[in-house]
Amino acid sequence: MNNLLEKAISKLKTLPSDQQEAVARMILEEIEDERQWDESFAHSPDLLAQLAAEAMAEYRAGKTQELDP
Repeated sequence: MNNLLEKAISKLKTLPSDQQEAVARMILEEIEDERQWDESFAHSPDLLAQLAAEAMAEYRAGKTQELDP
């Protein structure tokens, strides 16, 4: 376990039980979300490559616009 994680866990231990549970749930959900994304990408490299090629073709054809957040 790295130092930052140890520091975070140490601080979590000082929180009330309900807050510890909430943070633990968020962490576990984030880990599961990442696992699902990794699995999805692992099963679709050809589709991702195709989508990337289509996006680049649209960009080169001037069919895109700059994102303005």
